[in-house]
Amino acid sequence: MRKIKLIWDFRGPAAAKTAEHHEKHLKEYIAIEKLPLEITGFQTHNDMHATAFMVVTDAEMIQVRDALKPHRGELYGN
Repeated sequence: MRKIKLIWDFRGPAAAKTAEHHEKHLKEYIAIEKLPLEITGFQTHNDMHATAFMVVTDAEMIQVRDALKPHRGELYGN
């Protein structure tokens, strides 16, 4: 099954901390909704840009996209 990485972008001097905190909310959402998802994370790209992400399958993508409104998505390869 195809995997999709849903991405939330954060910009500004607090981007890294915000992305790290956002990942906690993504994990909470997974637990509350009892989704079979395991891959979340955050990345700091530079001093002013960081991202949080969640990897979903096609089956979960619509539900998660509509509920959490990611900024973008891309295909995820192991």
